[in-house]
Amino acid sequence: MSAARVRRDGDVLKIDGRLDRAAVAASWRALQPLRAGATSVDLAGVEAVDSAGLALLAELAANGLRIDGEPAGLAELRAAYRLDGSLGFGA
Repeated sequence: MSAARVRRDGDVLKIDGRLDRAAVAASWRALQPLRAGATSVDLAGVEAVDSAGLALLAELAANGLRIDGEPAGLAELRAAYRLDGSLGFGA
């Protein structure tokens, strides 16, 4: 799977595929009508994240959504940008 796919399951937003520069704009648009009432984002189906994907996830987290999952690249990007586990700026 390459391009990201976004769907909703109850109060969980699920993202599958690659969350990278090529997928972020379409993923952001797809997420907007699904966000109301959502509590978390499930990344179990995400193959990899780049800095554009991290920015999307950080925005979702800043708006109160819990980010669940650790796709390839996320830990390294969090460390590089000094973000904590909830994608906020660490101390």
